[in-house]
Amino acid sequence: MKLIYVANMRLPTEKAHGLQVMNMCKAFAAAGVTVELIVPTRKNPTLAENDPFRYYSIVPNFTISRVVTPDPRWLLRFPPGTYIKVQATLFMIMLTLRLLGLWRAANTVLYTRDEYLLPLLQRFSRTVVWEGHALPRRRRQLAPFFRRCQRLIVLTQQLRREVLDLGVAAERVQVLPDGVDLQIFHTSLTQAQARQQLALPTEAIVLCYTGTFKTKEKDKGLHDIFYALQSLAKRYQKLLFVAVGGSEQDIAEYAKLAAELALTQIVRLLPRVDQSTLVIYQRAATVLLMPFPRTKHYAAYMSPLKMFEYMTSGTPILATQLPTIQEVLNTSNAVLVAPGKPEAIAQGIERILKDAVEAKKLADKALKDVQHYTWEQRARHILSSL
Repeated sequence: MKLIYVANMRLPTEKAHGLQVMNMCKAFAAAGVTVELIVPTRKNPTLAENDPFRYYSIVPNFTISRVVTPDPRWLLRFPPGTYIKVQATLFMIMLTLRLLGLWRAANTVLYTRDEYLLPLLQRFSRTVVWEGHALPRRRRQLAPFFRRCQRLIVLTQQLRREVLDLGVAAERVQVLPDGVDLQIFHTSLTQAQARQQLALPTEAIVLCYTGTFKTKEKDKGLHDIFYALQSLAKRYQKLLFVAVGGSEQDIAEYAKLAAELALTQIVRLLPRVDQSTLVIYQRAATVLLMPFPRTKHYAAYMSPLKMFEYMTSGTPILATQLPTIQEVLNTSNAVLVAPGKPEAIAQGIERILKDAVEAKKLADKALKDVQHYTWEQRARHILSSL
């Protein structure tokens, strides 16, 4: 079997979807499938010279093909959506030429996360798989193409329900959350060793958040963390909050907020680091924070990569009670609190700090549970369904 993963994205990209796509291609190939990842030639200007395999620490067991596609970046000056629509159209034209040799090819799976490509891909293969991370606004128009897919892989139960409402046969829809590479994210470092490598204070209470600070320009819970810190700082002297993964713009914005709340001395805001360093920060923490707000995206569609990375770290996790989160985390492997309430975050953190035995039980259970969420297992589930 050959699997062709088609993704209209810049590669590499600093966004999480690039890491997810690369890991899935690696896992499909490790399962014995010949894998080709097709992407356009458009590039992230700041990452253009980076080899994708090295950037993501991925074994090159599959091939990457770049379809020559004009990148009309000058359209970014026009109203929002103009660039995306034109670029997507250009990619589909060039992709059509690339796929002509595959007309109804046997034993070839076409796989994509881009739902607008389904009408095109279904002209070239009877076996098309769509991996859904959200449903588009034009869902009713795309419904016939969802129904024609051989398989739909969705991240959450809510997304499955919404797909079934479009008339897709239940047996074609498979719920599979995201995953993690245990070889990268599990470490034998102790907390003390990790802190020594990062020059973090040995005796401090280190609260840590990793990942981008915003999604689509929306806060991902850091505001709530800052207001929780105001409360905690009154009761704990050796307190430090470290956030790793912000853009230059976001770091400046949150540094301003920290100054306004008189938190500058206990807050460190850091840019993105490579995965091997990210592992060390997660291990160095006293508590790992994931206080996503309650929005449609977070409550219904999200399967955050950081959740599985956190679970692998051996560090207790505090997260918000959202349906998507509770499909993986529960009261036996994390502390769950109400979203949008800084006081609940502060209380959850205190619960972890006051009971070291319970905190270790939570971390150990999370590490045990995450063994079921590897990229390799995810790929095998998908392939066996085909």
